Amino acid sequence: MTSPSRARTALTALAAVGAVGVATATWGIGIERYLFTLRRHVVPILNPGSPQVRILHLSDAHMAPWQHRKQEWIAQLARLKPDLVVNTGDNLGHIDGLSGVRAALSPFRGIPGVFVHGSNDVSGPSPRNPLAYFLGPSRTKNREVALDTPALDAFLSSDLGWTNLNNDAARLRVAGHEIDLFGVSDAHRGWEDLDVLPGRLAEVRADVAPADLTLGVTHAPYRHVLDAYTEMGADMLFAGHTHGGQVRVPFYGALVANCDIPLRQARGLSTWRVPGSRGIPLNVSAGLGHSIFAPVRFSCPPEASLLTLVPRVD
Repeated sequence: MTSPSRARTALTALAAVGAVGVATATWGIGIERYLFTLRRHVVPILNPGSPQVRILHLSDAHMAPWQHRKQEWIAQLARLKPDLVVNTGDNLGHIDGLSGVRAALSPFRGIPGVFVHGSNDVSGPSPRNPLAYFLGPSRTKNREVALDTPALDAFLSSDLGWTNLNNDAARLRVAGHEIDLFGVSDAHRGWEDLDVLPGRLAEVRADVAPADLTLGVTHAPYRHVLDAYTEMGADMLFAGHTHGGQVRVPFYGALVANCDIPLRQARGLSTWRVPGSRGIPLNVSAGLGHSIFAPVRFSCPPEASLLTLVPRVD
């Protein structure tokens, strides 16, 4: 028979665990997902004597029309006056999300930028068990809500003047540098076409001087994409998709990445290494949002990144 003192101890422990659970949920759902953060990094990869380049990396807004705090926070980032914006996709999070994207990104009109698609630029989220996120990479839904991708692309390309890098390449002159950029559509959905990129890069580079810098852009940082980009001569890589794990364990890190990148590289600036090849900087954004059906972040606040590229020390 359990003694009264042991029963009280067990009930006290159970109550404590419940209180921690409630506090954690309250923080992750009600507070942290609104703690928008700007991460700053200095990356020494430019040729000696070159002027610096400031790149604002935006990703995974998963925008819904009512998310005004997020829209206002992103919009005020235009005051940073970056030289280039890299947008790694999943801008939309609702069938009417484009109105929120317009509010957030219109202040960047005239600032050079590039973008690629995530799956949520094409199809909207649907109700699902949020715990399924921790069981491995998400799968294609049988019934999808089609989003107005052409209208999104028209806004980004025609209104803002940004360059579409979905399975394509381009050259931009930014802050006194000739920069080659290439990218693919969402590898998480198998929409990447890596075979087309060498030809597109060759076209971009025809009859012009070599670029000062080459950047590779993808939504989902799958290993085969990052390896291919390294082999194509990228000097730096940009990705999103992972949400940084979205729920991280303090002092441990991400539990999942929703792709096959090592968990330790699911968020932030790191070095991507291909065996027998050079290591190159990789920035994986933890993103600015979340699915409207999984409104939580824990130990992983929403973020944008400002990366200042400076001359390397040879």
